[in-house]
Amino acid sequence: MPNVSPATASYSVQGMLREYLGSGQLTEVIYRDSAGQVCQVHDVIRDLCSRAGQDFLLLGRGTLLPFDHVITINGRLLTDSAG
Repeated sequence: MPNVSPATASYSVQGMLREYLGSGQLTEVIYRDSAGQVCQVHDVIRDLCSRAGQDFLLLGRGTLLPFDHVITINGRLLTDSAG
């Protein structure tokens, strides 16, 4: 079984995120900022992109979140290591 880095989204999580991408619906995202503070935003997910082996979420207002900082999306826990 391959080791999945917490910096990258699993295939099942990518599928869920692509559903949000296609819908354009307002989404609750809870994440840790660079200072470690837990933040909550309600925004549209614009893109899921990868750079240098790390996945990022681009939100509608231009916020670029490293995937390993995202804790939940609409109450759904994304990784076992989050939090």
